[in-house]
Amino acid sequence: MNRTTGEKIFGVFNILFMLLLILVTLYPLYYVTISAFSDPTAVATGKVTIFPSGFELASFSKIMGMNNIWTAYGNTVFYSVFGTLISMMLTILGAYALSKRRMKGRKVITFFVLLTMWFSAGMMPVYQNFQNLHLLDSRLGILLCGAINTFNVILMRTFFENVPDSMEESAKVDGANDWVILTRIYLPLSVSAIATITMYYFVARWNSYFWAMLMLKDQSKVPLQVLLKKLIVEVSYNVNEAVDLSSSVMTEQTIVYATIVIAVIPMLVLYPFIQRFFVKGIMVGAIKG
Repeated sequence: MNRTTGEKIFGVFNILFMLLLILVTLYPLYYVTISAFSDPTAVATGKVTIFPSGFELASFSKIMGMNNIWTAYGNTVFYSVFGTLISMMLTILGAYALSKRRMKGRKVITFFVLLTMWFSAGMMPVYQNFQNLHLLDSRLGILLCGAINTFNVILMRTFFENVPDSMEESAKVDGANDWVILTRIYLPLSVSAIATITMYYFVARWNSYFWAMLMLKDQSKVPLQVLLKKLIVEVSYNVNEAVDLSSSVMTEQTIVYATIVIAVIPMLVLYPFIQRFFVKGIMVGAIKG
Protein backbone atom coordinates (compact mmCIF):
# COMPACT_ATOMS: atom_id res chain seq x y z
CA MET A 1 0.00 0.00 0.00
CA ASN A 2 1.51 3.30 -1.13
CA ARG A 3 1.53 6.05 1.45
CA THR A 4 1.00 9.69 0.64
CA THR A 5 3.61 12.34 1.41
CA GLY A 6 1.52 13.57 4.32
CA GLU A 7 1.33 10.09 5.81
CA LYS A 8 5.09 9.66 5.50
CA ILE A 9 5.72 13.00 7.23
CA PHE A 10 3.26 12.08 9.95
CA GLY A 11 5.01 8.73 10.39
CA VAL A 12 8.40 10.42 10.81
CA PHE A 13 7.08 12.90 13.38
CA ASN A 14 5.24 10.09 15.16
CA ILE A 15 8.46 8.06 15.47
CA LEU A 16 10.41 11.10 16.68
CA PHE A 17 7.74 11.90 19.23
CA MET A 18 7.70 8.32 20.55
CA LEU A 19 11.49 8.30 20.81
CA LEU A 20 11.36 11.56 22.75
CA LEU A 21 8.67 10.12 25.03
CA ILE A 22 10.77 7.01 25.65
CA LEU A 23 13.80 9.17 26.45
CA VAL A 24 11.86 11.35 28.90
CA THR A 25 10.41 8.25 30.56
CA LEU A 26 13.59 6.19 30.85
CA TYR A 27 16.17 8.89 31.58
CA PRO A 28 15.23 9.41 35.27
CA LEU A 29 15.63 5.69 35.94
CA TYR A 30 18.86 5.62 33.95
CA TYR A 31 20.23 8.64 35.84
CA VAL A 32 19.37 7.16 39.22
CA THR A 33 21.03 3.87 38.26
CA ILE A 34 24.31 5.36 36.99
CA SER A 35 24.42 7.77 39.94
CA ALA A 36 24.05 4.89 42.41
CA PHE A 37 27.16 3.23 40.94
CA SER A 38 29.16 6.41 40.30
CA ASP A 39 31.70 8.25 42.40
CA PRO A 40 29.70 10.16 45.09
CA THR A 41 31.85 13.24 44.62
CA ALA A 42 31.05 13.34 40.91
CA VAL A 43 27.36 12.94 41.66
CA ALA A 44 27.41 15.72 44.24
CA THR A 45 29.20 18.11 41.88
CA GLY A 46 26.83 17.39 38.97
CA LYS A 47 29.39 15.67 36.74
CA VAL A 48 27.15 12.62 36.22
CA THR A 49 24.60 13.34 33.49
CA ILE A 50 24.78 10.85 30.63
CA PHE A 51 27.68 8.56 31.49
CA PRO A 52 28.69 7.21 34.92
CA SER A 53 31.79 8.60 36.57
CA GLY A 54 33.94 6.09 38.43
CA PHE A 55 32.54 2.98 40.04
CA GLU A 56 31.54 2.73 43.70
CA LEU A 57 29.57 0.07 45.61
CA ALA A 58 30.00 1.59 49.06
CA SER A 59 26.42 2.88 49.14
CA PHE A 60 25.04 -0.55 48.33
CA SER A 61 27.29 -2.13 50.96
CA LYS A 62 26.00 0.25 53.60
CA ILE A 63 22.38 -0.36 52.60
CA MET A 64 22.90 -4.11 52.77
CA GLY A 65 24.07 -3.68 56.35
CA MET A 66 21.09 -1.58 57.46
CA ASN A 67 18.59 -3.79 59.28
CA ASN A 68 15.72 -1.34 58.85
CA ILE A 69 16.08 -1.51 55.07
CA TRP A 70 15.51 -5.27 54.97
CA THR A 71 12.71 -5.09 57.54
CA ALA A 72 11.00 -2.46 55.40
CA TYR A 73 11.65 -4.53 52.27
CA GLY A 74 10.03 -7.57 53.86
CA ASN A 75 7.06 -5.44 54.91
CA THR A 76 6.65 -4.19 51.35
CA VAL A 77 6.68 -7.73 49.97
CA PHE A 78 4.13 -8.80 52.60
CA TYR A 79 1.78 -5.87 51.94
CA SER A 80 2.11 -6.23 48.17
CA VAL A 81 1.54 -9.98 47.95
CA PHE A 82 -1.23 -10.41 50.50
CA GLY A 83 -2.77 -7.03 49.72
CA THR A 84 -2.97 -7.97 46.05
CA LEU A 85 -4.59 -11.32 46.93
CA ILE A 86 -7.24 -9.54 49.01
CA SER A 87 -7.82 -6.95 46.29
CA MET A 88 -8.18 -9.57 43.57
CA MET A 89 -10.59 -11.63 45.66
CA LEU A 90 -12.84 -8.63 46.31
CA THR A 91 -12.59 -7.41 42.72
CA ILE A 92 -13.43 -10.77 41.15
CA LEU A 93 -16.37 -11.44 43.48
CA GLY A 94 -17.75 -7.93 43.01
CA ALA A 95 -17.28 -7.96 39.23
CA TYR A 96 -18.91 -11.38 38.89
CA ALA A 97 -22.00 -10.26 40.80
CA LEU A 98 -22.29 -7.00 38.85
CA SER A 99 -21.96 -8.85 35.54
CA LYS A 100 -25.15 -10.82 36.20
CA ARG A 101 -28.24 -9.16 34.75
CA ARG A 102 -30.43 -11.38 36.91
CA MET A 103 -29.12 -9.76 40.11
CA LYS A 104 -31.79 -7.57 41.69
CA GLY A 105 -30.79 -3.93 42.06
CA ARG A 106 -27.84 -4.38 39.72
CA LYS A 107 -28.16 -0.93 38.13
CA VAL A 108 -28.52 0.84 41.48
CA ILE A 109 -25.52 -0.97 42.97
CA THR A 110 -23.46 -0.27 39.84
CA PHE A 111 -24.38 3.42 40.09
CA PHE A 112 -23.14 3.65 43.68
CA VAL A 113 -19.99 1.75 42.78
CA LEU A 114 -19.29 4.16 39.90
CA LEU A 115 -20.06 7.12 42.16
CA THR A 116 -16.92 6.36 44.17
CA MET A 117 -14.81 7.14 41.10
CA TRP A 118 -15.80 10.82 41.32
CA PHE A 119 -16.63 11.33 44.98
CA SER A 120 -14.85 10.03 48.07
CA ALA A 121 -15.26 10.53 51.78
CA GLY A 122 -11.97 12.38 52.10
CA MET A 123 -8.78 11.73 54.01
CA MET A 124 -9.95 12.58 57.54
CA PRO A 125 -13.18 10.52 57.49
CA VAL A 126 -11.26 7.53 56.15
CA TYR A 127 -8.59 7.95 58.82
CA GLN A 128 -11.23 8.23 61.57
CA ASN A 129 -12.98 5.16 60.19
CA PHE A 130 -9.82 3.10 60.53
CA GLN A 131 -9.27 4.60 63.97
CA ASN A 132 -12.78 3.58 65.12
CA LEU A 133 -12.18 0.09 63.77
CA HIS A 134 -8.92 -0.09 65.78
CA LEU A 135 -6.92 -0.70 62.62
CA LEU A 136 -4.35 2.04 63.08
CA ASP A 137 -0.75 0.87 63.45
CA SER A 138 -1.71 -2.61 62.28
CA ARG A 139 -0.78 -4.68 59.26
CA LEU A 140 -4.43 -5.58 58.67
CA GLY A 141 -5.27 -1.90 58.32
CA ILE A 142 -2.67 -1.49 55.57
CA LEU A 143 -3.97 -4.58 53.76
CA LEU A 144 -7.56 -3.33 53.84
CA CYS A 145 -6.76 0.30 53.02
CA GLY A 146 -7.36 0.79 49.31
CA ALA A 147 -8.17 -2.89 48.92
CA ILE A 148 -10.44 -2.34 45.92
CA ASN A 149 -10.30 -0.03 42.93
CA THR A 150 -13.51 0.89 41.11
CA PHE A 151 -11.88 1.05 37.68
CA ASN A 152 -10.53 -2.47 38.08
CA VAL A 153 -13.94 -3.76 39.18
CA ILE A 154 -15.61 -2.26 36.11
CA LEU A 155 -12.86 -3.61 33.85
CA MET A 156 -13.28 -7.09 35.31
CA ARG A 157 -17.07 -6.87 35.12
CA THR A 158 -16.92 -5.93 31.44
CA PHE A 159 -14.62 -8.88 30.77
CA PHE A 160 -17.03 -11.25 32.53
CA GLU A 161 -19.93 -9.87 30.47
CA ASN A 162 -18.13 -10.97 27.30
CA VAL A 163 -18.30 -14.62 28.36
CA PRO A 164 -21.15 -16.28 26.38
CA ASP A 165 -24.28 -16.91 28.43
CA SER A 166 -24.62 -20.30 26.76
CA MET A 167 -21.61 -21.59 28.68
CA GLU A 168 -23.17 -20.64 32.00
CA GLU A 169 -26.51 -22.16 30.98
CA SER A 170 -24.83 -25.42 30.02
CA ALA A 171 -23.04 -25.55 33.36
CA LYS A 172 -26.28 -24.95 35.25
CA VAL A 173 -27.93 -27.80 33.36
CA ASP A 174 -25.14 -30.01 34.70
CA GLY A 175 -25.91 -28.83 38.23
CA ALA A 176 -23.13 -26.26 38.68
CA ASN A 177 -23.68 -23.41 41.11
CA ASP A 178 -22.31 -19.86 40.83
CA TRP A 179 -19.10 -20.72 42.68
CA VAL A 180 -18.33 -23.60 40.29
CA ILE A 181 -19.21 -21.44 37.28
CA LEU A 182 -16.93 -18.65 38.48
CA THR A 183 -13.93 -20.83 39.29
CA ARG A 184 -14.16 -23.33 36.43
CA ILE A 185 -15.49 -21.22 33.56
CA TYR A 186 -15.05 -17.50 34.12
CA LEU A 187 -11.62 -17.44 35.75
CA PRO A 188 -9.89 -19.75 33.22
CA LEU A 189 -11.32 -17.62 30.39
CA SER A 190 -10.19 -14.38 32.03
CA VAL A 191 -6.49 -15.07 32.56
CA SER A 192 -5.37 -12.00 30.57
CA ALA A 193 -7.68 -9.64 32.46
CA ILE A 194 -6.76 -11.18 35.82
CA ALA A 195 -3.04 -10.87 35.05
CA THR A 196 -3.45 -7.24 34.00
CA ILE A 197 -5.48 -6.21 37.04
CA THR A 198 -3.19 -8.17 39.35
CA MET A 199 -0.26 -6.19 38.00
CA TYR A 200 -2.15 -2.94 38.55
CA TYR A 201 -2.85 -3.83 42.16
CA PHE A 202 0.65 -5.14 42.82
CA VAL A 203 2.37 -2.03 41.42
CA ALA A 204 0.00 0.23 43.39
CA ARG A 205 0.69 -1.71 46.58
CA TRP A 206 4.44 -1.74 45.98
CA ASN A 207 4.59 2.02 45.42
CA SER A 208 2.08 2.96 48.13
CA TYR A 209 3.40 4.96 51.05
CA PHE A 210 0.89 7.70 51.96
CA TRP A 211 -1.56 5.73 54.10
CA ALA A 212 1.23 3.62 55.58
CA MET A 213 2.97 6.85 56.58
CA LEU A 214 -0.21 8.12 58.26
CA MET A 215 -1.39 4.91 59.90
CA LEU A 216 1.81 3.23 61.09
CA LYS A 217 3.78 4.41 64.10
CA ASP A 218 5.71 1.20 64.72
CA GLN A 219 8.83 1.49 62.54
CA SER A 220 9.10 -2.29 62.33
CA LYS A 221 5.88 -2.31 60.25
CA VAL A 222 6.60 0.47 57.74
CA PRO A 223 7.18 -0.49 54.08
CA LEU A 224 10.26 0.39 52.07
CA GLN A 225 8.55 3.32 50.36
CA VAL A 226 7.99 5.11 53.68
CA LEU A 227 11.65 4.67 54.56
CA LEU A 228 12.63 5.87 51.09
CA LYS A 229 10.41 8.92 51.48
CA LYS A 230 12.18 9.77 54.73
CA LEU A 231 15.54 9.42 53.02
CA ILE A 232 14.48 11.76 50.22
CA VAL A 233 12.48 14.40 52.08
CA GLU A 234 14.47 14.37 55.31
CA VAL A 235 17.71 13.11 53.81
CA SER A 236 20.23 14.88 56.04
CA TYR A 237 18.53 13.97 59.31
CA ASN A 238 17.54 10.41 58.47
CA VAL A 239 20.70 9.29 56.69
CA ASN A 240 23.06 10.73 59.24
CA GLU A 241 20.99 9.20 62.02
CA ALA A 242 20.82 5.77 60.41
CA VAL A 243 24.30 5.59 58.89
CA ASP A 244 27.66 6.92 60.01
CA LEU A 245 28.95 8.81 56.98
CA SER A 246 31.78 10.65 58.72
CA SER A 247 34.43 8.22 57.55
CA SER A 248 32.80 7.25 54.27
CA VAL A 249 33.09 8.57 50.75
CA MET A 250 29.35 8.26 50.34
CA THR A 251 26.95 11.15 50.08
CA GLU A 252 23.30 11.31 50.97
CA GLN A 253 22.37 11.31 47.29
CA THR A 254 24.04 7.99 46.55
CA ILE A 255 22.31 6.41 49.53
CA VAL A 256 18.96 7.55 48.16
CA TYR A 257 19.78 6.45 44.61
CA ALA A 258 20.98 3.03 45.75
CA THR A 259 17.77 2.55 47.76
CA ILE A 260 15.65 3.49 44.74
CA VAL A 261 17.51 0.98 42.56
CA ILE A 262 16.88 -1.78 45.08
CA ALA A 263 13.21 -0.76 45.34
CA VAL A 264 12.49 -0.88 41.58
CA ILE A 265 14.29 -4.16 40.81
CA PRO A 266 11.24 -6.41 41.53
CA MET A 267 9.05 -4.36 39.17
CA LEU A 268 11.64 -4.50 36.40
CA VAL A 269 11.94 -8.27 36.81
CA LEU A 270 8.20 -8.94 37.06
CA TYR A 271 6.89 -6.71 34.29
CA PRO A 272 8.32 -8.60 31.25
CA PHE A 273 6.49 -11.76 32.33
CA ILE A 274 3.14 -9.94 32.67
CA GLN A 275 3.46 -7.49 29.77
CA ARG A 276 2.10 -9.91 27.14
CA PHE A 277 -1.26 -9.97 28.92
CA PHE A 278 -1.66 -6.18 29.04
CA VAL A 279 -2.93 -5.41 25.54
CA LYS A 280 -5.45 -8.24 25.45
CA GLY A 281 -6.64 -7.60 28.99
CA ILE A 282 -7.26 -3.90 28.40
CA MET A 283 -8.73 -4.16 24.89
CA VAL A 284 -11.22 -6.91 25.71
CA GLY A 285 -12.34 -5.05 28.81
CA ALA A 286 -12.92 -1.91 26.74
CA ILE A 287 -15.26 -3.42 24.15
CA LYS A 288 -18.38 -2.42 26.01
CA GLY A 289 -19.44 -1.22 29.42
